[in-house]
Amino acid sequence: MSKYSNFPKVPQDAYQTPEWPAKVLIPHLIGVKKFAEPCYGEGQLVRWLQDGGLDCTHFGDIKTGQDALTDPTLATVRFDAIITNPPYTGTVLYPLIQRFISIAPTWLLLEADFQHKLESADIIAHCSHVVSVGRIKWFPGTKWEAKSNYAWYRFDAQHTTGPRFIPRIAKPRAQRAPKKRPPEPTGTEEDIAA
Repeated sequence: MSKYSNFPKVPQDAYQTPEWPAKVLIPHLIGVKKFAEPCYGEGQLVRWLQDGGLDCTHFGDIKTGQDALTDPTLATVRFDAIITNPPYTGTVLYPLIQRFISIAPTWLLLEADFQHKLESADIIAHCSHVVSVGRIKWFPGTKWEAKSNYAWYRFDAQHTTGPRFIPRIAKPRAQRAPKKRPPEPTGTEEDIAA
């Protein structure tokens, strides 16, 4: 969740992935038919990706006893990529990235400024793509989106020359946050015309 947010922090960064980020990612999953989701949460990301024609062959979550840092099953199941919205806490995130890319190419939904952090310097060379998502509405039933921008980052242990940036596409109107409108003028028609 955004560092600029006024919303309370969700334990273990268990923010459920809305549909929009998955829709942005699906066209970039060339050659990916089967995937693993090791930070499953409530399964929203899996649902959106399966609706897009992909097959989830492994999922797990720390809440159900499968710690993505140590789950032995993750390294034995066959899939084309790991796709997840991981916890953003650095002490967990960077070891997760290292483990995931040792297993398979990995797509992670992260804050867009991830690539600018000093802590990311050692891993960013293994990032092949950054696909811009923009702001995300993390909490259903609220009208505001996060104050940070987000992107999908693709990591691959074999890739060493850094990322290619893929710019954002516009959301369909129905999925955009409402814009503030200027207040309606008050007074008589003569006052307004003056």
